Amino acid sequence: MQDWNAVITVQDGGYNQALKLLEPFGPVARTDYYNILVMRSGDPLQLLDALIAEGERAPGIATCLARVVPVTMTFVFQSPAEFEENARQAVTSFLPSLGGKSFHLRMHRRGFKGKLSGMEEEQFLDAYLLLSLEKAGNPGRITFEDPDAVIALETVGQRAGLALWNREELRRYPLLHID
Repeated sequence: MQDWNAVITVQDGGYNQALKLLEPFGPVARTDYYNILVMRSGDPLQLLDALIAEGERAPGIATCLARVVPVTMTFVFQSPAEFEENARQAVTSFLPSLGGKSFHLRMHRRGFKGKLSGMEEEQFLDAYLLLSLEKAGNPGRITFEDPDAVIALETVGQRAGLALWNREELRRYPLLHID
């Protein structure tokens, strides 16, 4: 599936149960990566609320899921340089929400092993965001302890997806497990 808007990490042995649980919310596909599914949800941000409701209806049903990360924008890339350029353009849209706030970016990379370093890309994009906020006269700061916001950056092969999550959403949606 090339047009996903959510990345799901499945608990060991939970593939079939996860597929059955997720299918009512949109097309779900296996990937070439261990315990990773992708899906296309009609409303990716409502997906988490729907999964919470399913868990309330049938306690324990979502134990097959380790992480569910909906994304609000995606891009494709063919090289590390193209990844950095596209990622920089994508995170620019978050600048108005990050001014004067504490935040960090967390990347979960699948694919491009040895070509992209999640930690280096996190640092690169955090530095870009800080500099941009400073230039705009509304500086932010990087923190990993109770930040105001976290940018989730997920890659699956040559496709990346991003979403900005605020503190309230991070607490409300335990399936995010961004950090």
